[in-house]
Amino acid sequence: MDYAKKREEALKQVEQAKARLAALDARANQAARKADTKRKIVLGGLLLDAAEKDEKFARVVSALMGRITREQDRKAFSGWAPPVPPEQPQPRAPETAAHE
Repeated sequence: MDYAKKREEALKQVEQAKARLAALDARANQAARKADTKRKIVLGGLLLDAAEKDEKFARVVSALMGRITREQDRKAFSGWAPPVPPEQPQPRAPETAAHE
């Protein structure tokens, strides 16, 4: 058999293997980005839900909003207001019984 043909065939197999590896790497990277995006969405939803119920988390959301620096990110929140928890009734001091 001709060694030039064998070499050519081997090079072709190497290139095909490289292409398969690149495709696998691309799919793995895409899956990692998708999982990262899902975590961010879930965490953001949890934070917003907590901010609707707890003043502490509402302050955190407001502080985070103040840290947005990119104009395109600011535009995403145009017209949107962070959630505000309902007013919590202030605990009343226990009434003391007047003894006569």
